[in-house]
Amino acid sequence: MAARPRKNNVKVPNLYPLYSRKVNKVYWRYKHPITGKFHSLGTNEEEAIAIASEANTRLAEQHTRQILAISDKIATSKGKAITTSTWLDRYWKIQDERLESGDIRPNTHKQKAKPVALLRERVGIKIISSVNVRDIAEILEGYISDGQPRMAQVIRSVLIDVFKEAQHFGEVPPGYNPALATKQPRRRITRQRLSLEEWQKIFEIADANHRYMGNAMLLALVTGQRLGDISNMKFSDVWDDHLHVVQEKTGSKIAIPLSLRLNAINWSLRDVVSRCRDYAVSPYLVHFFRATSQAERGAQVKSNTITMNFSKARDKASIDWGSGTPATFHEQRSLAERLYEVQGIDTQKLLGHKSPNQTARYHDDRGKGWTTIAV
Repeated sequence: MAARPRKNNVKVPNLYPLYSRKVNKVYWRYKHPITGKFHSLGTNEEEAIAIASEANTRLAEQHTRQILAISDKIATSKGKAITTSTWLDRYWKIQDERLESGDIRPNTHKQKAKPVALLRERVGIKIISSVNVRDIAEILEGYISDGQPRMAQVIRSVLIDVFKEAQHFGEVPPGYNPALATKQPRRRITRQRLSLEEWQKIFEIADANHRYMGNAMLLALVTGQRLGDISNMKFSDVWDDHLHVVQEKTGSKIAIPLSLRLNAINWSLRDVVSRCRDYAVSPYLVHFFRATSQAERGAQVKSNTITMNFSKARDKASIDWGSGTPATFHEQRSLAERLYEVQGIDTQKLLGHKSPNQTARYHDDRGKGWTTIAV
């Protein structure tokens, strides 16, 4: 026998049970909060709860949009700025146009999505010119408290750009940028640098397990390029006795001579490119030498696979990383810079950095080496 439901047991707003003595069943109804009309939802309680919850969500979103539209209308009539949510719609359209025209890279465009969504969620209904430093600081503090200072830095950088664009379009007064007024989150780097001896230990293990891993590590050390660029390198990029790289992150175009030799390991780029060649026809320098369950022979080895296998080889090498976190594949870029700097190579140009300050950060061995005192 079906028990008659108590009204106070129904926790979903606008959802009402109707008990029928005649058939001994409970029927569920949804009352539209605006029209007051009831809509039958049948006898299945779970389905009724799901439908009512979805209806409440949609009505709430519709109501929010109406409030934003009214707020914008009132604000505009008084000569004030539009709401933050409306400005973010325009800001995102600007980013789409910049991506299409090639002004920003796809990764940069993608990176902006989360900070924009966060700002919309927290202060979307506020007038853009009334968003203050405290609003931004509270967003950043959440990530800093969770031990994600790098993410906090990214959010702050994007929000600075949001208000910079708003200044350009006259939606906020000149110089008005609450994100810029917040304190730059500090990130303590705990990842250890990689020494040549440690690299050689990892290389021997990685190369023995997968020949393509040996090729990827050699390319990383001899060219000093980033993981994504190494994964994308093609044999067709080699012409005029140079390997041509268009950096995925920055768009910088670098032509590296095949004659470039890293004396510390006595490998030239020409040697490494030759080592990458295989009987299989593959356009990629770093490719599978054998067919696997997930890829055919000659297929490109993606960044995630290289990262995973580097980590496995690194852990098998049983290196003591002290109190810091183990070195990643990217640390080969820093090692390459330090080794080439000794040779007198212009590492700023090789790494594709815009300024010497960027290169200097890679040159810092984070206490890995010894300081020799001249006598």
